[in-house]
Amino acid sequence: MTDPVVPAIVNLDVPGPVISRHLYGHFAEHLGRCIYGGFYVGEDSDLPHAGGIRLDVVAALRALDIPNLRWPGGCFADEYHWMDGIGPKERRPSMVNTHWGNVEENNHFGTHEFMALCELLGAEPYISGNVGSGTVREMSDWVEYLTRDGDSPMVRLRRANGREQPWRVRFWGLGNEAWGCGGHMRAEQYAAEARRYGTYCRDHGGNTLYRVAAGANGADYAWTETLMKQLGDLGCAYRPAPFMQALSFHHYTIPGTWQDKGAATVFGTDDHYRTMVQAARVDELITGHSNVMDCYDPGGNVGLVLDEWGTWWNVEPGTNPGFLYQQNTLRDALVASLHFDVFHRHARRLVMANIAQTVNVLQAMILTDPGSGALVLTPTYHVFEMNKGHQDAVSLRVDLPAGTPERAVGDARLATVSMSASRKDGRALFSLSNLDADEPAEVELDLRGGALAEVSARILTAGRLQDHNTPDAPETVAPRPYEVRATRAGLRVRLPAHSFVTVTGRLAAGSGT
Repeated sequence: MTDPVVPAIVNLDVPGPVISRHLYGHFAEHLGRCIYGGFYVGEDSDLPHAGGIRLDVVAALRALDIPNLRWPGGCFADEYHWMDGIGPKERRPSMVNTHWGNVEENNHFGTHEFMALCELLGAEPYISGNVGSGTVREMSDWVEYLTRDGDSPMVRLRRANGREQPWRVRFWGLGNEAWGCGGHMRAEQYAAEARRYGTYCRDHGGNTLYRVAAGANGADYAWTETLMKQLGDLGCAYRPAPFMQALSFHHYTIPGTWQDKGAATVFGTDDHYRTMVQAARVDELITGHSNVMDCYDPGGNVGLVLDEWGTWWNVEPGTNPGFLYQQNTLRDALVASLHFDVFHRHARRLVMANIAQTVNVLQAMILTDPGSGALVLTPTYHVFEMNKGHQDAVSLRVDLPAGTPERAVGDARLATVSMSASRKDGRALFSLSNLDADEPAEVELDLRGGALAEVSARILTAGRLQDHNTPDAPETVAPRPYEVRATRAGLRVRLPAHSFVTVTGRLAAGSGT
């Protein structure tokens, strides 16, 4: 029996929207061992660190070209008061993290530590302000403290705490999940709050803010419409108000129920397909929110931000249920690769996305072992690394004239082959996923308007979908070199069952680049 062949047409000389590097963003919340024991081990740690920031974590994330890091939450953001996290550590007041484990937070990792982390990472900070339990003045002062030069009360306070020059902080979230843990507000109520907070979050000097309004939960398109109506100026053309440049939404891949989300490593083939259907739904959601935004803003002036996404499983047995620690398998990697294909297709409107979360929480890049101190790179990490060439690249449309193989999953249909393509700096990058648990497939890439030279490929797969990496077996799921075949039209790529493949090549002269 021959593998099904999927014809795919890519015009190398027809550019699409640029894929913002910020679609490969990350998220770090004061939750479980993400900050403490993950990014931050303290200044007394025996592990290599800089001011308490763990350096092997930094090195691993720098290898991803991490573009931005969202902090301090999440739900934690709307109970976080930033002034508790500045000044000498021994004088910082503690608090109780009521959302995540009801544990005490000593505030030793605060604003200066976060900014130092971003500088080490080479990443832009994305700060979520406290709208739920904070004040307009508190958030306005935080913007001033971080970004203002010259002289002012907040500038003098920053200098007293050891930082002479301001930082550059573009991205600010006006609260988080205002419909839920961020205040249980109605859309109209939150829109009024966003107008106030956005107004008093000022541009200081050359630091121009990019304010992100807290958007919808999943498919709540009415929330998005309310924000578009109330946070812009409708007329002959939509003119976004100066206090909002983007709005967000959140979508997690949860194939089970909220009470029983399913296990990260113990699952069957049916569970895998249900997971892929839920992951693929992100396309429907981005399309839905984009359609609403297009009605009011056809010029695409307001950005859409998916600043929380990823798989959410039951916590690992024996761990604190409030710490959201879960393992990460090949199945999680395929969820990530599928999401990125969708993100690339929506690059015109979708300007940022942040996986939840970077270290030790939910669909993490990195797991750290609290006993041995070992660092483990997850299968999801490898998808980010293999795909990093798409950052700030020009998207290339992929046409599938015969469609792709499909499977029936309950009442849904799942396309089991997914792909996307881009070009940058004289090279093209193709990402291809086979979501089928058991059957291989072949993709025939018909490359038009140019040709490729010096082609190379890598594959991420394993013997089982349940395979994952541990301190004792850190490369069970890791990328390896792979062979693809040149054809008269372009390339033929065989995709084994449950695999992710990237193919790259130099664009030959005359390829329209």
